[in-house]
Amino acid sequence: MFTDIQLNERLQKALDAQGITTPTAVQQATVAPALSGKDLMISAVTGSGKTYAFLLPMLQRFIDTPSPKTGTRALILVPTRELAEQVSKACEQLAAFTQIKSLSIYGGEGFKEQAAKLRKNPEILVATPGRLIEHLERQTIDLSDLEILVLDEADRMLDMGFSEDVLKIAALCRPERQTLLFSATLNTGEIHSLTEQVMNNPESLLLSDARTQVAAITQQVILADDGKHKERLLNRLLSQEVYSRALIFTNTRVAADQLGNVLRYQKHRAAVLHGDMDQPKRRQVLNLFRENRIQVLVATDVAARGLDVEGIDLVINFAMARSGDDYVHRIGRTGRAGETGTAISLIAPSEWNLMCSIERYLRISLEKRTLSGLEGSFKGPDKTKSSGKAIGKKKRPEAKKREDDKPKVKKRLRDQKAIGKRRKPHNSDLQGTDSQGTDSKSNQTPSLDQGFAPAPLKKRKAPDAG
Repeated sequence: MFTDIQLNERLQKALDAQGITTPTAVQQATVAPALSGKDLMISAVTGSGKTYAFLLPMLQRFIDTPSPKTGTRALILVPTRELAEQVSKACEQLAAFTQIKSLSIYGGEGFKEQAAKLRKNPEILVATPGRLIEHLERQTIDLSDLEILVLDEADRMLDMGFSEDVLKIAALCRPERQTLLFSATLNTGEIHSLTEQVMNNPESLLLSDARTQVAAITQQVILADDGKHKERLLNRLLSQEVYSRALIFTNTRVAADQLGNVLRYQKHRAAVLHGDMDQPKRRQVLNLFRENRIQVLVATDVAARGLDVEGIDLVINFAMARSGDDYVHRIGRTGRAGETGTAISLIAPSEWNLMCSIERYLRISLEKRTLSGLEGSFKGPDKTKSSGKAIGKKKRPEAKKREDDKPKVKKRLRDQKAIGKRRKPHNSDLQGTDSQGTDSKSNQTPSLDQGFAPAPLKKRKAPDAG
């Protein structure tokens, strides 16, 4: 129970208003150490309740030690705009009965409008690295009073190339701050390099990682021959499956746009979400999806983290995720808050090895499924090695032995040209012969085998009869 953590009554009131009475595992393990001021490295996947795990101790500290005349007291760095909005909304809900103000800043919105809001001196900032760097360069944000730095989804920020920006931001923060890092995995070299530079003797809390399986999600695989076959399979799934909202993932923005057009042509209520869209358009699409005015959302990995929409009970990987971590975050959009869900991956021949590597990484075996009438010719590789890799090469047939088992003799072109021609005698062939052509040693005429042939005899004409 949250009452065991002894939270401030105003925070407890906000939790009661949301109907939250029991902390999740990550909240139970994080709140107390975070209140002690330690630097923490927490391994927890999206959907485990980590947002409240760092917001609760943060707000508790600010309530206990008010400091109205200082600048920004807490900074929460997130990789995407959608996650920034989600964290900012959670902060507003949790601080509803306090005087603590928060603000989210990210790209896609007016810079001047954000600068005007920053002048009101909010205590908590939720920001993406790129837009925050712009404000720091124009000196519209001061981090010299910062008390808490939170790196949310740190692994995703590193994957998106924000490593240098994060280090630059951390260098501008007060050295005496507390740093909390949340990541799906803590065993990568990049994470260790980052923690060594921005954290001070951090304590690791391995609560869950990307391999932690969600029992509430049914994970299936359907084999497909090519992209057109995938489109037919997807149309059948969206037509016959029972679901409230469906989320479909592609790997590129172009593929998302193309697939969205195909689904709308097939009379599905579908929309598209990816990074090339401006923020007002992205917000509009998400609102339509939340209000169930559209039932199908085609998205890139921008929706794999930070997208918290109730009622998503079907996730389809039209293109397989590039890694096991991305796969877990994608399917984690369903089966949340005690609900059940289904995740289906459409696998083409070129994606077979990728699927096998994800199965080995997550230590799972995805359930194979077929759709009646849409079975493809691709059934997977014929044979597999013990390591799981497909054997793609056939054994070469053994060379047929010659009947006489004699080695082949190489025929040279010059030998073939010399057939039927006489070889001219060489000087070495004439050594030791006299003027009559006889061998002085053996007194015999050289044979044809020695390369000397006698001149042919001429026939005499018979004398005339008369």
